[in-house]
Amino acid sequence: MNITKEEVLHVAHLARLEIEESAVEKLAGQIGDILAYVDQLNQVDTTGVRPTSHALALTNAFREDVETQHLPREASLANAPQQDDGSFVVPKVVG
Repeated sequence: MNITKEEVLHVAHLARLEIEESAVEKLAGQIGDILAYVDQLNQVDTTGVRPTSHALALTNAFREDVETQHLPREASLANAPQQDDGSFVVPKVVG
């Protein structure tokens, strides 16, 4: 499919893009190549092929939400770089 320079400039205008005049011809050729490939894909017989949303069959690996005992304070602070009175000490992040 051939795309004209005017069509490239029109789409660029709609997208609020500034394209150099020297690049318009190259873009027209590239867009034409992409549309030709899409047209080639549209000619493939896909009857009997189920639509997919992913290339791989993905399943969620969720675990059951089970209530358990919380980690003791001493264990949670064991590897803290700094602690004070049973709490983590972290750098100030807001003014």
